[in-house]
Amino acid sequence: MRVNKRIKSHWLVIGVQGTCSSFSICVSICCLVRGGASGPQQLSFLGMASGRIIKLVVFELLQFAAFSIPTLVTVEQFATAYQRTRETPEKTHYWLIVSCSIAYVASVSLLIWVPIKVILFKKPHLSKKIKGWRPVMMMCVVLTTLPSFSFSIAVTEVQKNVNGSADVLPDTLPDLPVSLVLTSLIVVDIIEKLRTYSLRGRQKSNEDKHIRITTLQQIKTVTDQGRENEGHSATPQPAIRMVASRPPGATTQSPALELAGPQEPSFQSGILRMMSQQDVRAEIFLWSFLLWSDTIEMVRVAGHQAVYRSGWLYPVYIFSFISLLRIILTPQNPLLNSLGILLQDLPFIFVRLSLIIALGTITPILGLCKNVLVTLSYVYFNYLTRYRIFSTFELSSF
Repeated sequence: MRVNKRIKSHWLVIGVQGTCSSFSICVSICCLVRGGASGPQQLSFLGMASGRIIKLVVFELLQFAAFSIPTLVTVEQFATAYQRTRETPEKTHYWLIVSCSIAYVASVSLLIWVPIKVILFKKPHLSKKIKGWRPVMMMCVVLTTLPSFSFSIAVTEVQKNVNGSADVLPDTLPDLPVSLVLTSLIVVDIIEKLRTYSLRGRQKSNEDKHIRITTLQQIKTVTDQGRENEGHSATPQPAIRMVASRPPGATTQSPALELAGPQEPSFQSGILRMMSQQDVRAEIFLWSFLLWSDTIEMVRVAGHQAVYRSGWLYPVYIFSFISLLRIILTPQNPLLNSLGILLQDLPFIFVRLSLIIALGTITPILGLCKNVLVTLSYVYFNYLTRYRIFSTFELSSF
């Protein structure tokens, strides 16, 4: 009897972790209940199975919604704008365009999205061989973001070509399609990062897991030790620490020597301890939106009437899409920082500077300053400090 219970329990765990098939899980639960297992064992197995199933179903539904909805909404906006340019009251063109968008989403979902998802779930060893990039993000960028940006440009171009002038365009473009596209892409990125974490219980913060500080107090040489033995006091050196900290999603870097700064406070009780709590899952949401704030601001510039009524609409959307290509890489990819400079900050310097010169301060000066400072700091600290004139280590903290 005990052997049968163990076999059924082991089969239940394998069914949940491997194929996650609802049929096998239901059959396993029925076998477990019929086998006469005790109440706590049944509750533990049922809770584990139901928790993983709910997490899997919710994540997959959210990702599929984020994959399909932006294209449908953007094409619907295009169909509405195209219908307004027609003189006939019939909505034949509108429904034709909408039906084509539905057919496109259905075809790419059945032919590309679902098969790749099934392969990744059925054969976990294949997903382990994929290093440095994420197939799900690749599908979202190529099959959803690219068509959505293309139809956003087509909304204005169709109206200008039909009416022969940009004066008929509205004062501002609707913000819903663009915001929906970027939000959906960020949501898929967050879900991919949360797959390795449990949604229940507490998780240590990234600071607690990755910061390893080693303070070397009173560093002395062998000569200083000899002098100390002779009764001479050795001159203490400034405290040096090894820091290997990074925010969630940042690339792993080798620890660097830093001067010991002021000690951070620690709270053991009271409301301050509650306010100082950090959870890596909450930080994933924070850093995921902050990481793409610059691209979001650049895409919103396209809604300005001076931009979308002119040819500047193309470089804004093109370079914004190029900057989004970084989301395909895994958060720990060593190339993420350098590609962030090459695909986002460096091109955005020229785009923002050109927009300011040609159209005025329609883009924030703060964004231009951010791109310039980030690019210069990356080049200086990663390349110029290798030369002798910039390679001297400073022992003073002032």
